[in-house]
Amino acid sequence: MRILIRSFWLVALALITMSEAEKNIEALRSVLESANQFSSPFFQTVVKHNPGNLITSPLSVGVVLAMAAYGARGNTKAQFRNVLHLPTSESLATSGYQSLIDNLNNVKDNKLAVANKIFVAASLNLKPSYKNLTEVYFRSASQLVNFAQNKEAANIINSWVEQNTNNFIKELISAETVNSMTRLVLVNAIYFKGQWKDKFDPKSTSDMPFHTSKSEVKNVSTMYIQGKYKYGELPDLNAKFVVMPYKGDELSMIIILPNEIDGLPDVEKKLQNTNLTNILSQGYEEEVELWLPKFKVESMLKLNDVLKEMGLTDAFSNADFSEIADGENLYISDVIQKAYIEVNEEGSEAAAASGLFMMEKMAHTTWEFKINRPFFYYIIKTMNDGEENNINLPLFCGSVNEP
Repeated sequence: MRILIRSFWLVALALITMSEAEKNIEALRSVLESANQFSSPFFQTVVKHNPGNLITSPLSVGVVLAMAAYGARGNTKAQFRNVLHLPTSESLATSGYQSLIDNLNNVKDNKLAVANKIFVAASLNLKPSYKNLTEVYFRSASQLVNFAQNKEAANIINSWVEQNTNNFIKELISAETVNSMTRLVLVNAIYFKGQWKDKFDPKSTSDMPFHTSKSEVKNVSTMYIQGKYKYGELPDLNAKFVVMPYKGDELSMIIILPNEIDGLPDVEKKLQNTNLTNILSQGYEEEVELWLPKFKVESMLKLNDVLKEMGLTDAFSNADFSEIADGENLYISDVIQKAYIEVNEEGSEAAAASGLFMMEKMAHTTWEFKINRPFFYYIIKTMNDGEENNINLPLFCGSVNEP
């Protein structure tokens, strides 16, 4: 009889464990879907405000905004929910962010690190419930800072950002960004260093023409390789694409190349209504001759107007962040992001830091893919949703008009 009872409890325990695993998968899937829904309109709006070469991390901004969202109430929270496309279940969402951050920090073969931090004024009576939520679900430690000593406070924040971006993002903020009225600074940092699955031979790199416009051409250092890559035509975008995997196949870079020299703006616009998974489904493993310019881009983005245009207005003025602290008339004064990417024969290195400041398939042939005109790119992490479906999460994205 004892044996039967013991067996029953073992089966019951296994069922409970399976149920928890299913919940975790559902939570992760919901946040991945939210992140993808936020990513495209965010990039489109950023492009409008920041023409030219661009690197940004929608993921970094999305995470720091989500941290703020769960400290909001009323219409402020509703706007966060609409802009970020947050799941209706808060417990599902917060668990999803926890799974997402842990998953990203567990990448093998390449270096990917995501970190969050809250810098708090000593005078702010931070609610234990909010402190616990950010610590547990966003893996975010908190640190007391005297913002009245603005140079020291800026140095503390900038040092943390440098440490968590392998020293690529320096001086995220200036001393003038904070003052005695600053109560809270939420910061996200993301760093990526990936080696190509098939590296380019530096001996094959040479200067080649790149059409910056219909009338202007410049010679740029261009890498060359031939091999098997996922390649596809995108008639709806009047473009084509190639997928370049990094070592281990968990991460990859997608290059979307317009068919026309001046076609990038139109491609970027159409991408807002184009699912990344749908794009990838139109590609097949082909023999490709690939020419890719080496490039390096750094962007400093002020995102207040971008986020207001997307519908996040109350947070900057008529805000309700009473889930963060009682007795404080908190509002967002600034949301900024600094991002960097370098692409060469070895692979890619990219970093971004975001700060939120609160005051009060085809026939087999060899295809040529000459990236010799302005193009769009993603760096993505492919994640499985537990049902043999892949969800592709953009970590970084941007455009190159002039390498």
